[in-house]
Amino acid sequence: MIKIIVNNKPMEVQEGISLLAFANFKNLPEKGVAIALNNNMVHRSEWESTVLKDNDDVIVIKSVCGG
Repeated sequence: MIKIIVNNKPMEVQEGISLLAFANFKNLPEKGVAIALNNNMVHRSEWESTVLKDNDDVIVIKSVCGG
């Protein structure tokens, strides 16, 4: 297990988990979600090849309808 920070909250995940597997684990929707890793936006096409590491800082941004 490794420790990461998700939206300012500590969390443990399996070592070697990709950003795509993390998104699926968190049941994130396929559309309307962006993820920043260590203050850098990660394009959805790179989620599968991006592997989380110990102490990574993950920000999950969900779009919200309305105004």
